[in-house]
Amino acid sequence: METWATLDCSAAQLADLLGGPNSTGAANFICNQIAGVSNKLSDTAYAVDTTFLLFSAYLVFSMQLGFAMLCAGSVRAKNTMNIMLTNVLDAAAGGLFYYLFGYAFAFGGPSNGFIGKHFFGLKEIPSPPPTVFDYSHFLYQWAFAIAAAGITSGSIAERTQFVAYLIYSSFLTGFVYPVVAHWFWSVDGWASALNTRKLLFGTGVIDFAGSGVVHMVGGIAGLWGAFIEGPRIGRFDHSGRAVALRGHSASLVVLGTFLLWFGWYGFNPGSFTKILSPYGSSGSYYGMWSAVGRTAVTTTLAGCTAALTTLFGKRILSGHWNVTDVCNGLLGGFAAITAGCSVVEPWAAIVCGFVAAIVLISCNKLAEKLKFDDPLEAAQLHGGCGAWGIIFTALFAREKYVNEVYPEKEGRPYGLFMGGGGKLLGAHLIQIVVIIGWVSATMGPLFFVLHKLKLLRISAEDEMAGMDLTRHGGFAYVYHDDEDEQKPSVIQLRRVEPNASTPPTSV
Repeated sequence: METWATLDCSAAQLADLLGGPNSTGAANFICNQIAGVSNKLSDTAYAVDTTFLLFSAYLVFSMQLGFAMLCAGSVRAKNTMNIMLTNVLDAAAGGLFYYLFGYAFAFGGPSNGFIGKHFFGLKEIPSPPPTVFDYSHFLYQWAFAIAAAGITSGSIAERTQFVAYLIYSSFLTGFVYPVVAHWFWSVDGWASALNTRKLLFGTGVIDFAGSGVVHMVGGIAGLWGAFIEGPRIGRFDHSGRAVALRGHSASLVVLGTFLLWFGWYGFNPGSFTKILSPYGSSGSYYGMWSAVGRTAVTTTLAGCTAALTTLFGKRILSGHWNVTDVCNGLLGGFAAITAGCSVVEPWAAIVCGFVAAIVLISCNKLAEKLKFDDPLEAAQLHGGCGAWGIIFTALFAREKYVNEVYPEKEGRPYGLFMGGGGKLLGAHLIQIVVIIGWVSATMGPLFFVLHKLKLLRISAEDEMAGMDLTRHGGFAYVYHDDEDEQKPSVIQLRRVEPNASTPPTSV
């Protein structure tokens, strides 16, 4: 099907058809009217697609509020102000560095397969065909970049110096994440399913909305940060047994989870970036918005299934109905379906969510045995479930949907369990390996250097007293601890002279 922009009217041919003395004038008039209507319809289609993309960007950005609420509820009250501020600065610092460098490294083509080299500081945006990138595309991709940084901030919560947040967030959004996005989402990326020159194993990697690009990158970065810092004080007792340091507000956890759920409808369906333009090899307008709707459905079903599986799984293991565990399970299902949401059937999304819950529970058990401490389970949730989502897509991607969503090459390999062979699985296993390798090679040394420079972890005294009081001037709430009446707090002892005759005053 032709687009409105390509409709053509030949005045000479039309004049021959009309005949008569005034046929030329009539033909010119008709063609001019058709051209005018065609241009208006083309402009309308572009406006609708841009509005869809901008609205999706706003939804993805609303996930920052979800991250903030989830983080705040998952930490202890004495660290609430700190974690909220880090979420604000993930967006602010990420915005500047993604503007200056990140977007260019990710989508600045034409370029090589490793890294982009155009659009620094949005120079040459909007770009002419065939690239056709506009400001709305930058805004949408920025929202994705800061989501990756937000994942990492949860892993290192409650014991990280503020300057470390600024350094890692800027580096992650300005360089580490964009390079991965270029590999798998740019038309020039060496493993991208959109590559117009050569496809990895004849298929490229189908990571539609970023189980690997966003979730694994943020999760692996958080894994290294939490590993190098070590667990929070009191997380494991002297015998090595895990001690629960529960967050202070289940209400905020639930609020954050629902906000993230809402934002995920921009994250996954919005990754089409268009809703009215021709879709697939058949150019069916119906197919475009139908695919957007199907993607929203698969996203929903995966999350719901993971939540219920976690509910009953944790009940069997612990004997409790735990709302925080259910919320994390729900988000694990969303992280897993993100890669294949556009190319799988709804029933397959249920399989995805079920396995994602098991993966999350297993990763949490392994983390306890290894004495790994992640207050939000971010490394396990986004790293583990994101990796499962990549494998799931390679197993269950349906041929029809793959050809519709990626029409650049007909007949490319699809899901192994759907009869498409193992090439897609091979490409996706390579994706998992290279993401782990790249993020480890970049973020691991960064956290290690910060640790050696004593810029990573706060002092034991500050950690015990709470970062809100020691680093941010006061608690987020009117905070009271019953133990304060029994013994002076750490911060009180620090403020009293060794030979003082008067007892310490309350802070």
